[in-house]
Amino acid sequence: MTDAEPGKSPDNPWPVRAVSTRVAKYIDKLGTVWVEGQIAQLNLRPTVAFIMLRDPAADMSLSVVCPRDLVENAPVKLSEGVQVIMHGKLQFHPARGTLSLRVTEIRAVGLGELLERIERLRNLLEAEGLFDPRLKRPLPFLPDTVGLITGRASAAERDVVTVAQSRWPAVRFAIRNTAVQGPNTVPQVVEALRELDADPHVDVIVIARGGGDIDALLPFYDETLCREIAKCTTPVVSAIGHEPDNPMCDLVADLRAATPTDAAKRIVPDAVAELAGVRDLCRRAGRALRNWVHREQHHLDQLRNRPVLAAPLAAISARADEVHRARAAARRDITRLVAAETDRVGHLSARLATLGPAATLARGYAVVQTLPDASHTGRVLRTTADAPAGARLRIRVADGAVTATSDGPEGNPYEAH
Repeated sequence: MTDAEPGKSPDNPWPVRAVSTRVAKYIDKLGTVWVEGQIAQLNLRPTVAFIMLRDPAADMSLSVVCPRDLVENAPVKLSEGVQVIMHGKLQFHPARGTLSLRVTEIRAVGLGELLERIERLRNLLEAEGLFDPRLKRPLPFLPDTVGLITGRASAAERDVVTVAQSRWPAVRFAIRNTAVQGPNTVPQVVEALRELDADPHVDVIVIARGGGDIDALLPFYDETLCREIAKCTTPVVSAIGHEPDNPMCDLVADLRAATPTDAAKRIVPDAVAELAGVRDLCRRAGRALRNWVHREQHHLDQLRNRPVLAAPLAAISARADEVHRARAAARRDITRLVAAETDRVGHLSARLATLGPAATLARGYAVVQTLPDASHTGRVLRTTADAPAGARLRIRVADGAVTATSDGPEGNPYEAH
């Protein structure tokens, strides 16, 4: 069985010196590089300078070593927060196990180049939709607690707190003091943003600082900070600098305030103005209500003055009189008609009585009828031939009837004459 390759098994490990030597040789093969970053720390020694070069977008740092003369003769005065470009060679120190950049040349990032980078970042964020107005969240009318990120004991903090409390005395603040200039600005502001955004009592977050040149406001053009603002679920107000200043975070924030004072006016209402508005609304509401009551009262008065409501039974009474008159006329007409018909019936009865047989019988006449038998039915005698001898007769007179037997016809009573 052959031994395992060195460093590939626990039975045949590499010593630390072997690993460090190999790492140093590998890094040495990388050659020289150009590196851009922000100076986070600067420590000058008699002959050498130690610099901590930081990448603000990724929160990573790199140790830099260079001659002191190189720092003193740099094209710009080097200090913490300055953006620079360095040329050097990476070196790994096996004794300490550390990596550093041995710098031989330092260049400042020109304003034109810086502005060009800012413009490229602006176009990138705009293309991703971070500036879209539809994504802007509205500010609450009256926030419970205002989160304020600003410099310690700064004029911006004093302006925001003083103006906001003068407008709405009950407003509460959750203040986070951070660096607002230099290499530590972005990580501290991002940490404060995350902390305030996670607080359920904070309804709006304000990032405020005073004005300055582009170098002083450079952290607020940082991509990491802009993306962190876009990720917040709490509305964010950007109040960086003065009116002409327009850092990138202004475009990403939900509201841009021209100054910290303007931000204080935007986040809370003016109690005096609101009370005046409430009083005005109360007056207008009362006036509108009184006018409505007066209109309705006038309308009711008009309705009550109408004849149908002023004397609701008048129409019924008028109709009742008409009904009474119609009934009287109908009764009168019926009485007249009955009287006329009664007279007519009386006249007809008199005529009938006059023409009827009863009246004739009363004057002494009689009606002679044959009594009915098996051979014929009874009939009124009209000739003597109708009453032969032996025929039974019924003689009706005025007060009754009698029966008789016929002896036959007599001689002509008119022959003797």
